[in-house]
Amino acid sequence: MKEVGQELFQAKNHRNSLNDIAVCSRLGKVASCGDNQVKIHDMSNLQETSSVLTVEEDEVERLSWSEDGQLLGVVTHSGTIYIYLSQLPIIWSVFNTHAAVLTSLTELTLYSCESKAPTPRLTVHLPMEPSFMSLGPYHCAAGMNNRAWFYELGQNKATLLRDREYLGTVSSLRLSADYASVLYEGKIQLHMIETPDVSSEDRESKMFPSQHPLDMNITAHALTTDFLIYASSMGHIHYFFLEDWKLVTDFQHTAGIRELYADQTGIRLIVVDDRSEGYVYSPIADEMLKIPDFPASCSGALWDCDAQEHNVFIVFDDTKIITYLYDKDSIEGTSVINAGLCKLPTNQVPLLLFGGQVVLETASGKLTQMTLPTHEISGPSIHDIQKGSLQQTLDRQLKLHRFSEAWKTCQVLNRKEAWEQLTEGLLRSLEIEFAIRVYRHIGNVGMVWSLQSIQNIEDQRLLAGHVSMFLQDFDRAQDWYLKSSQPVAALHMRQDLLHWDQALQLAAKLAPEQVPYIAREYAQQLEFIGNYAEALSHYERGLLEAHTTEGKKPHPDEETHNMQCRAGVARTAIRCGDIRRGVSIAADTSSSRQLKRECADILESMKHLNDAAMLYESGLFYDKAASAYIRLKNWEKVGDVLPNVTSPKIHLQYAKAKEADGKYQEALKAYEMARDMDSVVRLNLDHLNNPEEAVHVVQETKSIEGAKMVARFFQRLGDYRSAIRFLVLSRCHDEAFQLARQHHQMELYGEVLTDSLEADVKPQDFNSLALHFEGENNSMLAGKYYYHAGDYSKALKHLMQVLKANSEDPKVISLAIEVVAVASDDHLASQLIEFLLGEADGIPKDPKFLFRLYMARHQYREAAKTAIIVASQEQINGNYRNAHDVLFEMYQELRRNGIKIPTEMHSNLMLLHSYILVRLHVRQGEHLKGARMLIRVANNISKFPSHVVPILTSTVIECSRAGLKASAFSYAAMLMRPEYRLQVDPKYSKKIEAVVRKPGSKLSAANEEEEPSSPCPYCDGPLPVTELNCVHCKNSVPFCIATGQHIVKDNLTACPNCDFPAILPELQLIVESGEACPMCCKAISVDQLRKVADVKSYLYQQGED
Repeated sequence: MKEVGQELFQAKNHRNSLNDIAVCSRLGKVASCGDNQVKIHDMSNLQETSSVLTVEEDEVERLSWSEDGQLLGVVTHSGTIYIYLSQLPIIWSVFNTHAAVLTSLTELTLYSCESKAPTPRLTVHLPMEPSFMSLGPYHCAAGMNNRAWFYELGQNKATLLRDREYLGTVSSLRLSADYASVLYEGKIQLHMIETPDVSSEDRESKMFPSQHPLDMNITAHALTTDFLIYASSMGHIHYFFLEDWKLVTDFQHTAGIRELYADQTGIRLIVVDDRSEGYVYSPIADEMLKIPDFPASCSGALWDCDAQEHNVFIVFDDTKIITYLYDKDSIEGTSVINAGLCKLPTNQVPLLLFGGQVVLETASGKLTQMTLPTHEISGPSIHDIQKGSLQQTLDRQLKLHRFSEAWKTCQVLNRKEAWEQLTEGLLRSLEIEFAIRVYRHIGNVGMVWSLQSIQNIEDQRLLAGHVSMFLQDFDRAQDWYLKSSQPVAALHMRQDLLHWDQALQLAAKLAPEQVPYIAREYAQQLEFIGNYAEALSHYERGLLEAHTTEGKKPHPDEETHNMQCRAGVARTAIRCGDIRRGVSIAADTSSSRQLKRECADILESMKHLNDAAMLYESGLFYDKAASAYIRLKNWEKVGDVLPNVTSPKIHLQYAKAKEADGKYQEALKAYEMARDMDSVVRLNLDHLNNPEEAVHVVQETKSIEGAKMVARFFQRLGDYRSAIRFLVLSRCHDEAFQLARQHHQMELYGEVLTDSLEADVKPQDFNSLALHFEGENNSMLAGKYYYHAGDYSKALKHLMQVLKANSEDPKVISLAIEVVAVASDDHLASQLIEFLLGEADGIPKDPKFLFRLYMARHQYREAAKTAIIVASQEQINGNYRNAHDVLFEMYQELRRNGIKIPTEMHSNLMLLHSYILVRLHVRQGEHLKGARMLIRVANNISKFPSHVVPILTSTVIECSRAGLKASAFSYAAMLMRPEYRLQVDPKYSKKIEAVVRKPGSKLSAANEEEEPSSPCPYCDGPLPVTELNCVHCKNSVPFCIATGQHIVKDNLTACPNCDFPAILPELQLIVESGEACPMCCKAISVDQLRKVADVKSYLYQQGED
């Protein structure tokens, strides 16, 4: 050691002289004397003086320790000897949560350890210094040699009951509520603590062993409320039942017993034998479990007094404490688990264990507490612990089965892995109700249902089997099932798991009637993995003997089972080389189509094509049969099954064979069945001389290869027009171009190319055409094909050249409009607009072309203005329906694009629609409504210049029919003007003259029947039904498309097609009469008409100006 020869510590302990030094290695202390003082130091910390002893008026010369260190002798100069007590002997006893400790040489103190710190409860004064003591529920006892004093423990003091002498020196004493057990000289005397009454005199005292005293030397004992437990040097463990006053258990251990430590009930007993090995003995199961990692120099063991921790105990020696769990209810069986180890503080002795708290006695006689590391929480509360430490805490809690605390820890961790760890621990400990609670919390419905189905099982072994199965520990589950009241559950589990080998072994013992069914299942598994020989054996084993009686059929399940076994025998027999047996079973009429197919597949894979084809055919698998016959080149059999074959591949093979034999008609039919239309075209052209059919096939199928063949055929015949068409169809554009140029068929080529417009037609194909026609100065076709080639600038340039020569060619103008619309080029559009407006040649073109251009370019505002012009032109020319349609379509387009409708367009459309409604009203017999509409038109007669006289004539006639005499007279007088009179139809002239000549008395507008009114939809003021401008709110009211009157809010509907408003009953009448919508002319049904809930969308136009 490097410290040898070096000074480690120096101190001046005394003023004048240092007379003596004494060391006590047992206590770890050193004492020095000098002057009149003795100073004592702890060897672990020499810098501090632990105590100072002073001798008055004398100098100390010598000092010495006793061997055990409890006494320190001091000699003074005058010859006086002083004896000091340096340490009390550690004598203690505990019962439940109470501890009795020797606190002076003749005094013991009783502590209560239920609170956070041990609390003194009362003090007992003894008549002597004891060498042993014991604490019971109501008494305590202390003594020395062969004598003991018994005290009754009161609330505040202890009362001496009696003292008693024994026949030998007492080794140890144990107390219960009524009895004391005294061990001396290898014997135990059991006696009552207090004097018994007469009825209990026969149980006042008893000696053990009562028989063969020389054969048994009792070495340890324990006393509980119900039992006296004692053990001998020969390994015997006896339980004496106090109530029946007899021995109930006699267990023989393999070695002598040194010490016993029982829990409060006595049903758990820690045993330490002469080999320094520890065990836990259970008298109920009469089994001894070895304690792992048991310390060789065990000083003692303590069971936890807490009822919730009753399975926890500690074992300790001089340096460490080991925590154990006695796990009784577990799927692993009863076991002892090492839960953890911690260091024991120096010179301290564990007295009591309660809820993981160890109460210890120090060398000075004080009591302290420490928490076992297996129970401690590293923080003021569980919420303050870091996640890593919390996981370690959870592991410790689960190890000791502290599931309530583990639940709280999991709530803080809140991780799926932690909850699963908790549930596994609960299941392994068979805590079913708690596990259900956890699974319900984490939302595992399946496990909740599964556990609820077993939670009421009383057979613990059966329950352990189910839980082991849930945890996928199937071997352990089988062991538990076989030990339970339902061993057949092991068989069911293996069946569910498809462990047929084990299931077969179990069935042979547990359910022999199940062996055939399991053998079948096992055979199917073996067949699947390719073990055919063993599978065949098990299929044969699975066949059930016929148990049918006369006139009675076998059970359907048995019949199905036998069919499956026979099928398995057939398949595996073929696999094993017994072809004849397998084929005979499969070919049987009772065998299923599926079996025939399976066996045929196997035979085909083994190259036994004849047998395979035969089974395919008998199973009605004609495609497979034909394929096999083709491989055998048995064409006759192929022909027999061919009508039933659906596979094009088979028909194709057969067609090729027939074509090779020169049987083209049969080959043609087979090619058609195979959908090989290219071959159909080829046969029709090359062998059957039937080009019409070939052309028909190509046109139907659009076959590229077929078109090529047809094109080549027509080239050979010199029919170049047809050849060009089919070359384009076959996408051979270069060949078609060259052929067309050689034979002056370029226009045809262009038409065909334009008509095809397929994805593979490239712009350069059209570009080549355009260049060709440009070279021939054919600007019309050059422009057309530049357009299709996407070169819009050149296309318009060539089309404008054509228009300069013929500016009114509608076909060219339409194509130019299409070019500009697709090009989306403002410069090109400007060129065309200037041409249409006549700025180039001074001749404005028909406005309808300008309208179409604006529409194609989505310039709706400009289109609307043009539409009004176009409609006006049509109206002037008397084409009122055309004008109506132009305005209607423009109206709808503006609405779709959110653009506000111009007032002029709305007004013109209303006027035209009113004129169109006249015929409808007249057909319906509604002459008054027709007259009102004609009056509206006649008031704007200047907009109908082509039919002034006919319209006014109709107005006079309808007004006369409707009784509107004043209006009829007014318009009749207008017709009698010189400019109109000669144009009136002769058949109406006399009637009109009569209206003017005989107007009737008191004829005036005031006397005419007043027009009915209805509420204005804007202000609810009264408004004549045909008046569309409200005099109250100055709003222009929308018109009804069914009547021409203004709409009303309360009974509003709209056409489901054009969405124009109408009065609901009026439109219903028109629809019911079979008429279409008056506005859009599309058919509607009454069921489609719905009352409009929100009329605002029809009253207030939405859109941009």
